[in-house]
Amino acid sequence: MPVLPALLDAATFGAAGATVYTTVLATVALTSVLAPTPDRRRDARATLTILMRRRPPR
Repeated sequence: MPVLPALLDAATFGAAGATVYTTVLATVALTSVLAPTPDRRRDARATLTILMRRRPPR
């Protein structure tokens, strides 16, 4: 059963990556709302758009 530990390692790595990505998205989303200056909020929203792979609003 040497395949099972490799699959568990891959699943753990995938779960850790998803957790990090979700944390980054949450941080950027909070920054886009709570930043003290309009420039920082605008930059955070642009970053959030890139991370979410969405088109910017027209």
